[in-house]
Amino acid sequence: MKKTVSFFLFLVLLCNSAVLLAQTEPEEIKQEPDKFQDYFYESLKQKGIENYDKAITALEQCLKLKPNDAVVYSEMGKNYFALKKYDESYVSFEKATQIDPKNKWFWVGMYEASYADKNYGRALISINKLITFDEIYKEDLTSLYMVTQQYDKALVLINELNETIGKTDLRENYKMQILSQGNFQNTEIDNLIVQIEKNPKEQSNYVNLIRLYLNNGDTKKAFDITKKLEAAIPNSAWAQVGMFKYYLVNKENEKAIKSMNVALASPEIDSAIKHQILNEFLIFVTKNPQYGPDLEKAITYFDKDPNINVAKEIGKYYHNKKQWDKAIYYYELSLKNSSGQDVETNLLLLQAYVETKQFELVAKKATPLVETFPTQPQFYYYSGMAYNQLQQFKKAKEMLEMGMDYVVDDLPLEINFNIQLGEAYNGLGDFKKKEQYFSKANQLLKNKK
Repeated sequence: MKKTVSFFLFLVLLCNSAVLLAQTEPEEIKQEPDKFQDYFYESLKQKGIENYDKAITALEQCLKLKPNDAVVYSEMGKNYFALKKYDESYVSFEKATQIDPKNKWFWVGMYEASYADKNYGRALISINKLITFDEIYKEDLTSLYMVTQQYDKALVLINELNETIGKTDLRENYKMQILSQGNFQNTEIDNLIVQIEKNPKEQSNYVNLIRLYLNNGDTKKAFDITKKLEAAIPNSAWAQVGMFKYYLVNKENEKAIKSMNVALASPEIDSAIKHQILNEFLIFVTKNPQYGPDLEKAITYFDKDPNINVAKEIGKYYHNKKQWDKAIYYYELSLKNSSGQDVETNLLLLQAYVETKQFELVAKKATPLVETFPTQPQFYYYSGMAYNQLQQFKKAKEMLEMGMDYVVDDLPLEINFNIQLGEAYNGLGDFKKKEQYFSKANQLLKNKK
């Protein structure tokens, strides 16, 4: 009987335990909320809507739960960066690298934060570490060397990158900036000599070396390198650049002209070099006018130059030297090439006509220009002055009175208008008006002083 009771009691207890278990199990197996994940997702959400301060607050809660989570520090760095708190951003990324130094992007964050903060010392530390991950960051290192004026290191690195992965416009600009200072030119000359020995078919090395020698006034060495270039690359137009300068200095004029024409005709030679060649030849022709026809031929190579009207610039050159006939020739050539629509060239040409007392040409040229450029008072002035010189005083008066309305804030021109109007009325016999305009001119002259 006791056994039966005991067994029955056991079953009751067992059942009660089962019921109790069934009642308590959900509480026991229910997972605690993942607060870290919630805070982290909240930070991402706030960052996405640009609430960076709130994102940082959520990340601070994450760090309380997981103090050594590199990703959290990285996210904090990103949010501080967005707030332009670059020092805090750098420190956050730095903590991330201390936890996980093999993650490249944490170092990238340090670099970007320090660069934005213009803390280039920190940036150099970060970029040197990044180079161990990927040598592509040597490009950034080059820029940092330039920013920090470590030109010697920059030049070495530029030459290394040029040799290993090829040249870029940015690096070439950096090199030009460095070499413009002069004290690094010997280093670059040595480097280029080595590069020519290694790669005798690479034209740019010869060209750069020729330029350096020419900039230093060493035409003999420039010519020697030019001869090497011609031997290595027989059809090189760049070789003719160096030869032109050498022949010109050594008065081998026919050879210089031949080299010049080859260089000017070549699409390989950049516009700046071509203009330099032409300027040097222009100076040469000024002293040796018998080569004027060769100068005219040289100008034709620039007919389609969109940047500089070469004939006009040569006209100005002769204008400044008061060689009026030559100035006129090139101004007329310039206007012919530009369809006659350039205001400055027309004014310069009219002035040159006046200097040579060709007043019929002045009137013939200026009067139609008044119709083409009706608000340019200078054309009225030249027309009126020319008619005065030709004693066509009525036409002079009409033209000058029309043009006077367009004279604004130009005291010298206003004075000249009054003088010419005085001349016109004098020629017409109206002495009262003559005195009126001469008096006005005198008063303006006093005001000018």
